[in-house]
Amino acid sequence: MNPAALTPDARSRVPRILAVDDSELMHRLLRTRLQLEQVEIHCALTGEQGLRMAAELQPEVMLLDIDLEGIDGFEVLQRLKEDPRTRDIAVIFISASCETMDRVRCLDLGAVDFIPKPFEMAELKARVRSAIRVQQLLRMLSQRAQLDGLTALWNRAYFDQRLAAEFGESRRHNRPLSLVLCDIDHFKNVNDRFGHPFGDEVLALFSTILTGGRASDIPCRYGGEEFGVILPATMIGEAIEVSERFRRAFEEHQWRRHPELVLTASFGVADLTSMPISTSPADLLALADAALYAAKRGGRNRVSVNSLPLAA
Repeated sequence: MNPAALTPDARSRVPRILAVDDSELMHRLLRTRLQLEQVEIHCALTGEQGLRMAAELQPEVMLLDIDLEGIDGFEVLQRLKEDPRTRDIAVIFISASCETMDRVRCLDLGAVDFIPKPFEMAELKARVRSAIRVQQLLRMLSQRAQLDGLTALWNRAYFDQRLAAEFGESRRHNRPLSLVLCDIDHFKNVNDRFGHPFGDEVLALFSTILTGGRASDIPCRYGGEEFGVILPATMIGEAIEVSERFRRAFEEHQWRRHPELVLTASFGVADLTSMPISTSPADLLALADAALYAAKRGGRNRVSVNSLPLAA
């Protein structure tokens, strides 16, 4: 399983366009003329509505008018850029304004393009397609920067970001969340005895096992020979079962170049049910880390839950 498949990705979804204009006629025109462009069209009549929809939909491109009821297009753009959820949306102004300074201000605030009304639909389509291509490329590069080069798993930076996001969602919607930290036992001895190239092979194989779990699991390389797996909407019992499958699969693997070798891993599991309401993602991580330490202290090659070891 490719880690990139675990998050919304511009390459795997239909690109979304959000048009913010106070004219219903403009909305109908855009829906009609862009319907063959393989995009989703969403429309808002006011700036406030556009901001709410932008945060919810995460469109690739926003088509924005300057003259709007309430807050104008300039303020909409400024607030988009101030919000981490929306600052990367490509904004194209479509406006009847002929003022050069309006165009300059739009671009200075972060818009990627300015199209005057009335416009040629062919030109609009071309500029929208260009903006979507740039957005898809930027998202791809951003995701690649969050991948570990050796294992192709998400890296530590992504792990921290995603754990915080999943923790917040679980708290807001009262959903379960489990976290697994795992460590390859005596990995330094593997490197010393068989060399670092074989050590890299071991890390790659362990990563393959972790990505062979459920589609909703989020495996990451936490650092060195340590890994983390975020399990959204997962109770502690199911997290234990998942960890046991990982543990057995790794222990039972036959190494082609060293058929006599048996390698093992230790797992620490924690979930939200053992935590008070006021806790943070760092506290959940600390619980999983304590459970992992208990697994190692208890003899390794086992799954421990909140510092209480389970028989392997």
